[in-house]
Amino acid sequence: MILPIIAYGDPVLRKETKEISKDYPNLDAVISNMFETMYEAHGIGLAAPQVNMPIRLFIVDATPFEDDEDLTEEERKFVSTFKKVFINAQIVEESGDEWAFNEGCLSIPDVREDVFRQPNITIEYLDENFKKHKENFSGIVARIIQHEYDHIEGILFTDKLSPLKKRLIKSKLTNISKGKVGIDYKMKFPNAKKKR
Repeated sequence: MILPIIAYGDPVLRKETKEISKDYPNLDAVISNMFETMYEAHGIGLAAPQVNMPIRLFIVDATPFEDDEDLTEEERKFVSTFKKVFINAQIVEESGDEWAFNEGCLSIPDVREDVFRQPNITIEYLDENFKKHKENFSGIVARIIQHEYDHIEGILFTDKLSPLKKRLIKSKLTNISKGKVGIDYKMKFPNAKKKR
């Protein structure tokens, strides 16, 4: 089932998310719906707060990057099969020199900006079977994970921009929250005028 993606300005995107247990209601369906929603919106990651669930869950599918010419052959092979569910994740370390990459977000359509992040992460998480993992990721995969992880921490990529950049996109963000944006996927806008 395709869920509406929550737009910028909705308080759920800023909420402190809760850890979940194995007996979280309909977890398999929640994960399946999130993947379906993400693919419908042509995304590469989606966090539960973006579909109105303030829980520590996000999904990632890096396979669209397999055609990226900037990747090495080894990186390309890795992203071509990288599809994961992260439950109750905790980033335990970030390292390396920050690098810029042009990021976007399904909750903030039509806004893309360069964001600086460290290239290497160590993350502990549970998969969809509640099996515990501690893994290291780098490059584009680490970046996608960091972006989605920020969502479960109540952080948006626009928070990482300079004060000047924030001022330049302020009216765009206001319009997104009001639903004044052209999109081809289902969204819910916090400040849209109600139809009479």
